[in-house]
Amino acid sequence: MVAQEPIAPRELLHDAPRSLRALSLEHADGWGVARSSGNDAWQIERDIRCAARCEQYAAIASSPARVIVAHIRKKTVGELAIANTHPFRHGQFVFAHNGTLTIIDQLIAAASPDRLGEIVGDTDSERFFAFVLTHIDEAGDIERGVVRAVRALHAWGDIGSANFLLAAGTRVYAYRQGRTLYTLLRPNATLVASERLTDEDWLEVPERGLAILDGVTLR
Repeated sequence: MVAQEPIAPRELLHDAPRSLRALSLEHADGWGVARSSGNDAWQIERDIRCAARCEQYAAIASSPARVIVAHIRKKTVGELAIANTHPFRHGQFVFAHNGTLTIIDQLIAAASPDRLGEIVGDTDSERFFAFVLTHIDEAGDIERGVVRAVRALHAWGDIGSANFLLAAGTRVYAYRQGRTLYTLLRPNATLVASERLTDEDWLEVPERGLAILDGVTLR
């Protein structure tokens, strides 16, 4: 979520029929929520418990923020551990991934030593993060770097499932490949999620599509 003013995401994280809390009964291997007032001062809480059974998660769902990246995990690569729990942060950037990648060796080969050196866990997702950040570093611009990273993924063909969210400042870059992804424009916020969390008219992001949210517009 990217909002024009701080709002509490309780509906999306906790109360809606398909909230992340409800979905966590299937994706029970931990949760994480990154919150920001729109600058780069991120506050991140993570836990390896199921979100639906965690009091801390319920409390965070009521905390206002302008930018929120939330994730519930169903582990495939990497053990159940805080180090492997999304979202991940390096500097101004926060990242979450939905899916399982089959090109880990290529990701590592295409990432810079500096970005690989920031990895603390053993997931494919954190290596994916290093790959995206390497392209941003080389481009010298966030949007151009994300676009270059996406084009590199396309050139590799079948790579598994690569949905990701990358947040920086008051923007969230949302990419779809191999999983569903939906966006919603409200008067005060732009939203993106792997599921239609409410009964509103969510728009499906096309396969291999990139959406950019900034709280005012959606493109």
